[in-house]
Amino acid sequence: MPAQFLLNLFIAFLWMVLRDEDELRFSTFFTGFLAGIVIVFLMHRFFGQQFYLHRFYYVVKLILIFISELFQSALLVMKHIVSREIDVKPGIFSYETQLKTDWEVTTLAMLLTLTPGSVVMEVSPQGNVFYIHALDIERYKDTLIRSLGKFEKAIMEVTRL
Repeated sequence: MPAQFLLNLFIAFLWMVLRDEDELRFSTFFTGFLAGIVIVFLMHRFFGQQFYLHRFYYVVKLILIFISELFQSALLVMKHIVSREIDVKPGIFSYETQLKTDWEVTTLAMLLTLTPGSVVMEVSPQGNVFYIHALDIERYKDTLIRSLGKFEKAIMEVTRL
């Protein structure tokens, strides 16, 4: 995939040189980059890999899923903060993940820790079990498990093309 991106950059610079303009312009480079995307897309099967912008799509999808989960969990935590009586039952539960590599496991742990109301306390030495502290385990454990499933699926789409 890096080879496809580098080829696309080369095509964009070549486009700028062949335009023979007096000064370098971003618009010319951008036009060449778009032409390069089309050319690389038509040639990507010769690289033996998927088109490199597929991975970019999945990265953007992962970011959007994280932002959505961040806002949902922030609203739940704010609801607890604003309420008159504190009715939370914090707790710890374990979650077994399907992710294998260190990068995948670390990304999942960081995404979950960054969302309010939950913290990954520990990861097993094998890297397949998370121990998670939840703000209100009775009410939101199922929501957390759904969020973990969404994150896992999106991370696997990014890393296992």
